Order: sequence, then C-alpha cells, then structure tokens
Amino acid sequence: MNMIFFIGQVVGIISISAFLLFLFAKLVSRHHSSHVQDGQGYAVLITGCDSGFGHQLAQCLDRRGFVVFAGCLCPQGAGAQSLAEQSSNNLKILKLDVTSDEEVQQARKTVQENLPEKGLWAVVNNAGISDWAEIEWSTIDDFRNMVNINLFGSIRTTIAFLPLVRATKGRMIYTSSIFSFFNCLNMGAYSVSKRGLEAFADCLRVEMASFGVKVSIIQPGNFGQATNILKMKTSLDVWEKLDDERKQVFNRQYVELANEYFTSTCRAGFKNADLVIGAMVHAITSARPKYRYLLVSAMDRFFFQLFPFLPTVLTDAVFSLSSMYTTRKEMLYAK
Repeated sequence: MNMIFFIGQVVGIISISAFLLFLFAKLVSRHHSSHVQDGQGYAVLITGCDSGFGHQLAQCLDRRGFVVFAGCLCPQGAGAQSLAEQSSNNLKILKLDVTSDEEVQQARKTVQENLPEKGLWAVVNNAGISDWAEIEWSTIDDFRNMVNINLFGSIRTTIAFLPLVRATKGRMIYTSSIFSFFNCLNMGAYSVSKRGLEAFADCLRVEMASFGVKVSIIQPGNFGQATNILKMKTSLDVWEKLDDERKQVFNRQYVELANEYFTSTCRAGFKNADLVIGAMVHAITSARPKYRYLLVSAMDRFFFQLFPFLPTVLTDAVFSLSSMYTTRKEMLYAK
C-alpha cells in the first residue's frame, strides 16, 4: 500500500512539473515572439487577390505600409485592376495561379528580386474556390479540382516561399473554413480540401516553432455574401449533370429544394468581411497570434467551439434536427 502511495506521489509530482515546464516554455516563447507595429520595410505575399478576402486584405495592408505582393489569377481582370488603381505604389500585382509550379516559382523569383530591406514577413494562403453538391452529384474531377486549388495550391506556395519567411521569423497564414471540422450536407469536396489544409498547417506549425515562424489558421463561417467565392448554380445545372440512375434516387423536386436551401443559407451570412480581415491582420502583426481564428456569429460561437469535441453519434444527430434533412429522407426515390 505504501509503495502504491509513493508511486502515486511521484507520478503526481512529475505531472505537475511537466505542466509547469510547459507553461514556462509558453511564456518564454511568447515573450520572445517578434511582431511588427507597422509594415514599413516588410513585405507580405497574398494569394487570391482578384476578389474577396485577399482583395480586401491587400488594400488594408497597403494602407499599413507593407509592400504587398498581390497574387492574382487574372492580372488584367477587373478585380486586379481596381486593386492596383486604389492602392499605393507599394502594392505589386503578380500573376499567380497556385496550381501552376511554373507561376509559383516565377512569383517567388519576382518577390525575391523586389523585397524591401526587412524581407518577406508573411505569406497569406488565401486563394481558394468553393462549390456545393452532394457527393453522389460530384465527379472525381470535381474533388480533384477543389483539392488542387484549396490544398495543393497552398502547399505549393508554402514550399516555395517558406525559406524567405523563415529568414524573417515571420508568419504563415492559411484561410480554412468551419467546414474543415463541421461535416455538412452538400459540402463534401470543400470539407475534404479544408480538412487537409488544416492538417498541413498543424504539422507545419510544429516544425516551424523551432525557427520562430508562427502559423495561424483562419476559420471563417458564413461569409458567402461578403465574397464571391460561392459558385451559384441552378437546380437545372445540377439535374443535367446526373445520370439516369441518380435521377431515380434524387428526383428533380429534391434537387430544387436543395438548391433553394443552399441559396437561402448563403443569404443569411455576414454582409461584410471585416471580421475576417481583422483576424488576418492580427495574425500577421500581433506578437501573440492565435493558432486558430474561429470567425462566426456570437450566437453560433459556443456551438462551433463545442462541435469538434462531441461524440460522432451526437454530431451526426445534430442534422436530424433540421427540417431539410427530414424532408430529404422523405423525398429520396420519390417519383
């Protein structure tokens, strides 16, 4: 009995000591965290600046004095041109398709040749696409395209620019989504790409800690109206893509209902991107950037913070509370 008591004490002391060492290490790490008060002398690369978050962030950082390399898929397009017109000479438009090895390497060469004195402080991996469809409405090409842009595009950009960010002990930022952990109807391909992106960013964060590079993940909720990332389509677009077998399962009326439900859900989201842009700026400039920025309404925050820790049986049961899911079950196979 005395031996058991002694072992228990030793285990307890070791556990407490390990916890205290962990806290001390965190405090030391935070104390030595570098940050920037303003962007003078620093550069930031942002992908996906044609529109949406990237477009607005580029303008914001330009006003803060950063040299901004704004990666755009279409440098001659309206989005890139308006960005150039409304910004200072410190903002440089880059042609950057994140799915192209050649364009990523050319962008790196251009950035490296035009860096300000303090170097490349941050890379914001923002380029991405979104689409909605049930898994059986999708093809392997739909999944491949989503993953190639949202996941491999970020990996490709990271590998190319990481040495430059490591040199400044700067920041790597990744635009993810609540759908990286919230498994929802119609968002299968998107969720796959964002869950993979977060796994990559988590692994990178552990590796980069030794070099003083901070890695942050941005998790926006429903900001469809604040950006143009959502691919709007009609029920006819979905229906014509289905083969005869699937048309027998997912009848036309259900496809129309799903389209209406998705459209109405998007309209209920945030009207502007201020919350996301503020989080990105904090991740870039703060001495203590967060690992994750969950950006949802105050009403939804508790639910989404709790969701990843719930048993699967409960997370799946959540969807049975939706009238949409009940109606779906009733309509499948209906004539």
